[in-house]
Amino acid sequence: MAAKGRKMILLARNWCRDIWRNRMLIMDLANKDFKGRYAASYLGTVWAFVQPIVTVLIYVFVFQVGMKATPPETAGDVPYSLWLTVGIVPWFFFQDALMSATNSLMEFSYLVKKIVFKISVLPIVKIISAFYVHSFFVLLLLILSFIFGLTPHIYMLQAVYYTAAATILVLGLSYITASTVVFFRDLSQLIGVLLQFGMWLTPIMWTMDTMGIENEWVQRLFKLNPVYYIVNGYRDSFINRVWFWEHRGWTVYFWVVTFLICGLGTITFKKLEKHFADVL
Repeated sequence: MAAKGRKMILLARNWCRDIWRNRMLIMDLANKDFKGRYAASYLGTVWAFVQPIVTVLIYVFVFQVGMKATPPETAGDVPYSLWLTVGIVPWFFFQDALMSATNSLMEFSYLVKKIVFKISVLPIVKIISAFYVHSFFVLLLLILSFIFGLTPHIYMLQAVYYTAAATILVLGLSYITASTVVFFRDLSQLIGVLLQFGMWLTPIMWTMDTMGIENEWVQRLFKLNPVYYIVNGYRDSFINRVWFWEHRGWTVYFWVVTFLICGLGTITFKKLEKHFADVL
C-alpha cells in the first residue's frame, strides 16, 4: 500500500509539473479550440452562449409557467427562474467539459502521434475551452441576482471553489473516458446518453420535497452523485448563503471520491498512453 501511495504521489507531481511546463501551449490550444469550434458559422462564438440560454428559457417556461414549479423554502423569496439557472449553470459546464475532453485525443490525433508532445494536457485544453463559456454564465448569474433583488455578498466568492471542484472532478473523469474512447468509440455516444439521465437524476430542476422523496436513505443515494455537491454548492453560494465547510461530511465525501477518480484516471491514462498513436 505504501508503494502504491508513493507511486500515486509521484504521478501527481509529474502531472502538475507537465501542466506548468506546458501552460502557455495549453492556453494557446484552448483559445484556438474555442474560436475554431464555431469558425465556420456567421455568428462565430456567439453560438456557444445562445444554445445554453435558449435551453434555460425553455426549462423556465415549462417548469415555472407550465407546471407552476416553485423553489424550496430554504431559497426564500427567490423566483424559480433564478433558482433553476443557478443550479443548471454548473451542470452545463460539467456536461460540456466532460463531452469535449472525452473526445480530445481523437480531435487532436495529429498531436497524439507526435512523440515529443505531452498528450496528457489535451483533456485540460478542452476543459479550459468550456470554462470560457462557464465564466460568461457565472457573470450572468451575478447580473440576474442583482436584477431579482439579491445584493452582492461574500458567499458568492465561494463559486470559485465549486468551479475548481467541478474542474478537478471532470479532469479525473476525462482521463478515464478520453483514454478509453480511443479503443471503444461508442463510449462517446454512451456518455452523451448517461449525461441526459444524469441531468434529470441530479436535483437541478426539482427537489427532494417536490418529488415526495422522504426516505432518508433514498435522499442519501441521490446525494452520492458528486455533481449534486457542486449544484447544491452553487445555490449555497448565490442563494442560501452557506459555506462549504458547513457541509463537512459531504465535502469530505466529495473530495475523497474525486481524488480516487483522479488517481484511477491518471493510472488508466498512463497505462494506455503508449497505444494511442497506433490506434489513432
